[in-house]
Amino acid sequence: MNRRARTAALTAATAVALSVAIAAPALAAAPAGASGGHEATRRAMRAAVADGVPGATLTVRQGHGTWAGTAGVGNMDTGKPRSVRDHYRVGSITKTFVATVVLQLEAEGRLSLDDTVEHWLPGAVRGNGHDGGRITVRQLLNHTSGVFDYLEDPDFQQTYMTPDGFMKHRFDEAAPEDMLAVAMRNRPYFEPGASFAYSNTNYLLAARVIEKATGNDYGEEIDRRIIAPLHLTSTSVPTTRVTLPRPSSRGYSKLSRETTGPTYDVTELNARMAYGSGQMVSSSADLTRFYSALLGGRLLPTEQLKKMKTTVPSSREGSRYGLGLVDRKLGCGVHVWGHDGGIYGSISDAVTTGNGRHSLAVNFNGDWSGSTDAIVEAEFCGDGVSGPA
Repeated sequence: MNRRARTAALTAATAVALSVAIAAPALAAAPAGASGGHEATRRAMRAAVADGVPGATLTVRQGHGTWAGTAGVGNMDTGKPRSVRDHYRVGSITKTFVATVVLQLEAEGRLSLDDTVEHWLPGAVRGNGHDGGRITVRQLLNHTSGVFDYLEDPDFQQTYMTPDGFMKHRFDEAAPEDMLAVAMRNRPYFEPGASFAYSNTNYLLAARVIEKATGNDYGEEIDRRIIAPLHLTSTSVPTTRVTLPRPSSRGYSKLSRETTGPTYDVTELNARMAYGSGQMVSSSADLTRFYSALLGGRLLPTEQLKKMKTTVPSSREGSRYGLGLVDRKLGCGVHVWGHDGGIYGSISDAVTTGNGRHSLAVNFNGDWSGSTDAIVEAEFCGDGVSGPA
C-alpha cells in the first residue's frame, strides 16, 4: 500500500484502546462454484494475519466460478471470525467508479476529457498558483494536474489524523468545498501535465464535475450507471451514514503512521469527507464483479476503455496509472488492472486481468500492517497458475 493510500484514513468513532491479543490466524474457505487450488493465496492470507492484521476477507472470480476465504478475526473482543460476505469501506477504489462515470459521460457527448476544470467548476481551483483554466478533466483522472492533496495539509492532519483530532471530529460532515479550500491554501506540486502526483483532491473535483454535468449527486450517478445494472447489492455511496451494513467486521487502527502502540476500534465514521476520492462501501464479491465487468467491456465503449487504460508513470514501482485504473506488473510478468484503497480501519485491494476473466478483491480490517501485494502475487503468480491471463 503506497504512502498516500495509507494516509487516506479519514474519520471514525468508538475509538477505544484494545489490549486483546489477535486470535490465531485460522483460515476459513468457502468455495462457491470453483473448488480446490489457491493454496499460495491461502498461505499469503495466513501470513498477513501473522504479520499483525486482525483479519482478512477475500474473493476470487475466475470465469463463471468464485472462491472466497477468510483469515483471522472480525472482532478482537469476541474473536468472531471475518465473513466472506463482509461489507467494508473501500477507500480509493472509489476512484475507479468515479472515473468510469466520467468516461460514460464522455461517450454520451456530455463532456470531454479535454474540458478544463474552470469550464465545469468556475473559480473552484484558484489561489497559490492553482489555475483551473489550465487543468483538464483527463489530468484530474490520471493525477497529472499538480493540484495539492488536501490530506497532506499539516493543519488538516493535525485536526483529523491524530488520536485527539480523530476522537473530536470523527462524525464531521465537512462539505467538498471545505476540503477544496484546504487544498487551495497550498502550492500545487507542479505545472499541469508536468509530472504525476497522487492527489485525492483530483477526485473530489472529478465528482463535482459529474454533478455539474448531470445535475445529480455523483453517488446517484454511480448507483444508476454501475451499482444497479451490475446488481452490486453490497455496494453503496453513503451520504452521512456512520455505520456499516451487515454483515461487517470491526475496523481497527493505530491512529498513527507507526505500527506499534495502542489499537483503536474505529469502525463508525462519516466518510463523506473523502467524497469522490474514497467514500464508498462494498464487498469482495461485488468488487470482483465490478472490475470483471469493467475490463470485460460491459461498462464502457471500446474507445473509452482504451483511454482508461492509457497510462502514465506513477510513484509506485512496477505500476502505471491510467484514468482511475492502475496497471501493475507482477513478479511473474502478469499484468493486473485495478486499484487499492485505505481509510481508517480498512485496507483494500481489487484487481483483474486485462480481459476481466480472473479477478481478486481483498480487505484487511486493520490499517497498519500486512501486504495485499503478497496476496495478489500469490493468486496470479502462485501455485497452479499456468501463466499470464
